Amino acid sequence: MQELVNTLTSPQFLATMLAAISVFATILAVVMPMIARDQMNQRMRVMAVERDKLRSQRISELSKERGGPKLRQAPKGFMQQIVDRFDLRSQFDNPELRNKLKMAGLRGQAPLVAYMFFRVAAPPLAFLVALFYLFVLSNMEQSAAMKLFYAALAGAAGYYLPNIFIENLAQKRQQAIKVAFPEALDMLLICVQSGMSVEASFGKVAKEITAQSIELGEELSLTAAELSYLPDRRMAFENLAARTALPSVKSVTTALIQAERYGTPVGQALRVMAKENRDIRMSEAEKKAAALPPKLTVPMIVFFLPVLFLVILGPAAISFWKMP
Repeated sequence: MQELVNTLTSPQFLATMLAAISVFATILAVVMPMIARDQMNQRMRVMAVERDKLRSQRISELSKERGGPKLRQAPKGFMQQIVDRFDLRSQFDNPELRNKLKMAGLRGQAPLVAYMFFRVAAPPLAFLVALFYLFVLSNMEQSAAMKLFYAALAGAAGYYLPNIFIENLAQKRQQAIKVAFPEALDMLLICVQSGMSVEASFGKVAKEITAQSIELGEELSLTAAELSYLPDRRMAFENLAARTALPSVKSVTTALIQAERYGTPVGQALRVMAKENRDIRMSEAEKKAAALPPKLTVPMIVFFLPVLFLVILGPAAISFWKMP
């Protein structure tokens, strides 16, 4: 036993063991990278699957919140046949039209096909409706030529009805987003400062803000999905600015793009933009309050002053009439 202990503690044995361990470590360091499989492709596949799951989850949650309809619907057969038969895509389909439809919250091929169909069908429909009203329902004492002229004017106006409808829908959507955006920006700042990623922050804020504004919740959900699967995050922010077409949203997305590009803290950029949006909202409220007195002038003159004069001068007038 003593000989074994002496052998294990001898300098020659310790030097031999250290040399063997060094050789084994050197061989292991050289051979392991050669025999190890590249995990990059597998990681990229896993990341793609996770992004698809996240995107599907965002869209399904948004569809449930909106009552079940799909974000992208297939066009109806009759409209699609008319559009294909007359080749309306070559006349109306362009990037500007698609941007207008996105601003109005209409995505997919169904709204595009419906727009092109009604762009062609609205003028004759308006002309026929005007003819029926003028010749059957109306009692206008006009000649037939004048009635045909009025019907032709109605048909010409029908050509612009789809554009008016889209612009009105886009303006209402922008107003709804504009009202709820400062609160959403404050919540986004809180989420980012708490340590959440930008994608998770957009998803969380989209869930919370939907109760106040479905339109803004939809846009933020789409942005969260795009941040998950687009190769460049800048594209997701630019798409959000293009879909909303609001200066406040565009300034925020520009700040996020710059923070992403130059590595500046996102929380600091969001804090500055949140303060600016609060100041803008306060200034708009002050403008509305300042414009209230001129708007009340005419109603006061028409409705308030006559009653005031009647109350003040009424008793004197009655007493004057009763004098002998």
